Amino acid sequence: MKRFRVGSAVGIPIRLDVTFLLVLPVVAYVIGTQLGEWAPLMADTLGATIDDEALTGSVAVRFAIGAVAAVGLFACIVAHEFGHSLVARRYGVSIESITLWLLGGVAQMAEIPEDWKQEFTIAIAGPIVSVAVGVLSYVAFLATPSGGVALEALRFTLAYLAVMNVVLAAFNLLPGFPMDGGRILRALLARSRPHARATQQAARVGQGFAILLGLWGLLAGFNPFLIVLAFFIYIAAASESSRTVMAAAFEGVEVRAVMTPGEELDVVDRETSVADLIARMFRERHTGYPVVANGRVAGIVTLSDAREVDEIERDAFTVEDVMTREVETATPETPVMDAFETMQAEGIGRLLVVDGEVSDRLVGLVSRTDVMTALEIVKEGGELSGRGGGTRTGPDTVRNRGDTSSMGPR
Repeated sequence: MKRFRVGSAVGIPIRLDVTFLLVLPVVAYVIGTQLGEWAPLMADTLGATIDDEALTGSVAVRFAIGAVAAVGLFACIVAHEFGHSLVARRYGVSIESITLWLLGGVAQMAEIPEDWKQEFTIAIAGPIVSVAVGVLSYVAFLATPSGGVALEALRFTLAYLAVMNVVLAAFNLLPGFPMDGGRILRALLARSRPHARATQQAARVGQGFAILLGLWGLLAGFNPFLIVLAFFIYIAAASESSRTVMAAAFEGVEVRAVMTPGEELDVVDRETSVADLIARMFRERHTGYPVVANGRVAGIVTLSDAREVDEIERDAFTVEDVMTREVETATPETPVMDAFETMQAEGIGRLLVVDGEVSDRLVGLVSRTDVMTALEIVKEGGELSGRGGGTRTGPDTVRNRGDTSSMGPR
């Protein structure tokens, strides 16, 4: 989804996902329409009184309060994410951004520390900030006198934020890995077991939690927010578990260990006609070839590139006319996980491997299939050559990229 940068604080960019722009008016509308029910509920929860008649007399007032409360809620989610981010920076972790999206907020970190104490501290910092903001909102609520519509609107907003921040903290402490509670669980599990195993166990707990949450959303009045949230938690837990297993398996493994060497590659010349190229693709069942000229990388051509030329014109066009000249590359020394993440981020199935010293000399090719095949070999107890600093498989700890997410309950 498209993301927009709207500012920064203490050097951390703040972004809005386009889905946030869709959910914000929905949250504001829900608060505005349910103001008559929520005002007494907030008052009872805090042991005080709020004049709900003053708040519900005008439609304009209702939705103005809803808009302010919704913006305030998401501002509190940003504060929650800054709690994670500032603690993470103390441990030397780079924070790429804080993003508001459909289900709340995400602090995007370059990596999650493998030390369980550091991960525990980072994970719990967000809920602590939310509780602190809730307490401050409650104190401000008590200090605000009753009065006209403006004061009652302010008191309701403060009461809403006081309650919702505590709800936000409690909700995020549930063991729905990779939410805060799930990361806390993984940190505690990692005290006595390998980090990768702790991740797998926390992910299984998170997936079980997601199933229960989804069933609750289905059976308790069909709550689409809970269903979408459950789906997100389930997929995110499975994804991070798989990635951690891969990172553990490929610790110290370089691309040279899994790539197809240059002498075994099928390449194509720039002067080959598009018609001949397509015929070769169907004959050899390949969907892409490196384009090489005098032993140097000229580009890469795929079946989709070739199909852009009309069938009757394919004899007149050459590979050079349709190939992609700007290609993603790796070197034999590139860590396998770095190469795999580049393929994932760019949405491509292969990387050309070029000489580390002569940057355009083709020495091999690595594909997602190569990586996954190598993973299966390692899982079966096999060894891969080309490991930097040793031949150990299945390390106990792994440094992994991660996002800490806080979900904004409705």
